[in-house]
Amino acid sequence: MERVLSQEEIDDVFRNLRDTPADDDPSKRAEPYDFRRPDRIAKDQLRAIHQLHENFARSLAASLSAYLRAYVAVNLVSVEQISFMEFSQGLPSPTCLVALGMQPYEGSAVLEINPALVFPIFEMLLGGSARSLLKISREVTEIEQSVLDGLFRITLHDLKSAWHAVTPLEFAIESYETEPGLLRLLAPNEAVVAVSMEVRIGDNSGMMNIGIPSIVVKMLRHKFDQQWSVRKSQSTEKDQSRILRLARSAHMRLDGRLTGPTMTVADLMDLAEDDVLTFDYPVGRPVDLMVNGKLKYHGHVVTAGHKRAFQIEEIFLP
Repeated sequence: MERVLSQEEIDDVFRNLRDTPADDDPSKRAEPYDFRRPDRIAKDQLRAIHQLHENFARSLAASLSAYLRAYVAVNLVSVEQISFMEFSQGLPSPTCLVALGMQPYEGSAVLEINPALVFPIFEMLLGGSARSLLKISREVTEIEQSVLDGLFRITLHDLKSAWHAVTPLEFAIESYETEPGLLRLLAPNEAVVAVSMEVRIGDNSGMMNIGIPSIVVKMLRHKFDQQWSVRKSQSTEKDQSRILRLARSAHMRLDGRLTGPTMTVADLMDLAEDDVLTFDYPVGRPVDLMVNGKLKYHGHVVTAGHKRAFQIEEIFLP
């Protein structure tokens, strides 16, 4: 049978709802709000920044490998928005810190390189191999800062090139610091976009952290919307020159080969004395020049002074 509420029962229900304390009602319970919380930037913009710094990590790995003449791996670990206080408290002490100007925009960014990464780089730049694990935790001296100028120049050049996909930015070193607590570039509660990357050189690895003021990133929101989806259809002359400069120190193996006929193992095993093998290779036939195992040129072996040389007469076109 259907249950029909009386008027008195209906009044009791509304009376109970009205008398219920607000703290016991989830829909009316107040939630605490921290007014110091950084003003969030859009998730799609964070994804764009993540992609931008992935490109930066790949470019930096190639540049440092050529600069240090060793294999360097750079991996992007995280991109997140936090307060400047949280960013500075997460850095080791002492460490290597530089304040970066961001022309034509006001404000300064922060670049930090862990000592676990700095001192192996010192050893390699001064002639060592840095193959063994180094654990040194001390401040960087002024002389060592001068040695690091080349490292910072390469890093800022690649960072500038990565950001050029969004907007032209000129990064310049304004000051050096060793203690994160003494860096007074931003207010403690001001938001920054923190980019963390792991750099590995042999058995040594360390973190590289970049802090960019969120206010600058927000000013570039329309730049991300308009330009980030644009991709270059072909490399520019500047890009080709840069790749050529990085590849100039690479080593290649060159082999001059007389590629003649083949024979089976069974025929080879049946060879006996006085058998004659005809290679069918005329004297005037060009010799194949192999570059890292691939045919690239045709020519002849010649004499250059007291040494053997290869004279290229034709480029192989597959």
